[in-house]
Amino acid sequence: MKKRYAIVGTGGRAEFFYGAIVRDFKDTSELVAICDINQTRMDFTNGLLQKKYEYEAVPTYKADQFEEMIRTEKPDYVIVTTVDRTHHTYIIKAMELGCDVISEKPMTVDEEKCQEILDAIKRTGRQLRVTFNYRYAPHNTKIRELIMDGTIGDVHSVHFEWLLNTEHGADYFRRWHRDKRNGGGLLVHKSTHHFDLVNFWLGTRPDTVFAMGGLMFYGRENAEKRGETKFYQRATGNENAKDDPFALHLDRNEHLKGLYLNAEHEDGYQRDQSVFGDGINIEDTMGVMVRYKNKAIMTYSLNAYMPWEGFSVQINGSKGRIEMKVVEKSYVNSGGKKEDEGALKEKTIKVFPMFAPPYQVQIEEGVGGHGGGDPVLLRDIFEKASDDRFQRAASHVDGAMSILTGIAGNISLRTGQPVAVDKLVTF
Repeated sequence: MKKRYAIVGTGGRAEFFYGAIVRDFKDTSELVAICDINQTRMDFTNGLLQKKYEYEAVPTYKADQFEEMIRTEKPDYVIVTTVDRTHHTYIIKAMELGCDVISEKPMTVDEEKCQEILDAIKRTGRQLRVTFNYRYAPHNTKIRELIMDGTIGDVHSVHFEWLLNTEHGADYFRRWHRDKRNGGGLLVHKSTHHFDLVNFWLGTRPDTVFAMGGLMFYGRENAEKRGETKFYQRATGNENAKDDPFALHLDRNEHLKGLYLNAEHEDGYQRDQSVFGDGINIEDTMGVMVRYKNKAIMTYSLNAYMPWEGFSVQINGSKGRIEMKVVEKSYVNSGGKKEDEGALKEKTIKVFPMFAPPYQVQIEEGVGGHGGGDPVLLRDIFEKASDDRFQRAASHVDGAMSILTGIAGNISLRTGQPVAVDKLVTF
């Protein structure tokens, strides 16, 4: 019996899942319906299913017909790839109607919505899985292996620096993420990946979080300070955007045109807003300190306007040190091939034992998006791999602990005070 899947939210991330269902896992899985606030976008999705994947068009349901979709199509699983602030709505409704749920990260955006999800899981007994593809990238799994095997002893501190560049980083300031109520800012929407990795690597949970940050590069006021005089509200068709390296022209990319530009008349959503416009209220420069339950500490930084994309991590333990550097290819969400998203240009892991020469660690060469993590994650989701020494499958608890680091960081940004994570929700 094939497992039945329905997807709510047919924007940029949805194809990652439905493409896999109808192409790679069609013997065990089937897509039975899609749901969105925008009919044009759903029609475009059905066009892709037919032309690109040679799959039949599936029934479409508007957002207010979500419950009707579940009752009619009877999916086993609902995949949630909507705007982050609505994740909890669909997660909870799906579970109450008898479905298990697979949610794109972040699980949700604040502690109240997180508590609602946790309560619904207790009430319904359904399962929720959060898709942390970075866990599955061979280089990230290798860090977990090295620490599990005691290579550097007990971990005492981590320094984690993530760089988003002027193409991918800027993209968060063009679209719905620029409004903090939609995605919780980058400390929740993006850093959930990074905070989850540290929880995963160290096998622990966050205890106390302190954060500082601000909007220091993007936004109109920052551009004015630098002497910019040419402004525009959106890039497509605007003379002032023609030579702007930060502009995204939807009419120059058929996929972006079909998914967003042609769908604007229904809901008014503009995918190509100026990164130096008004209305941006998320941070682009952040620094965070975290103390974990095992007493380890982390210093973390995220900057969203760097010349290159990727991250560096230094992990210090009682028997030595691990250093990792990863350079990722630049990309725009839905603007190219899925396998280019988070694909690697460079990766190195070096171990510095306390009383022995340092050495380079051999890393398996991953294939596919996000450093080779995407295909492994998809197999784990749709083929249900049971024996994984590294326990990479992320539960709702993992999903909660990663976002709660960012949520605590947002509270700290507002109050200037350290935040105890245990006080935010009750499991």
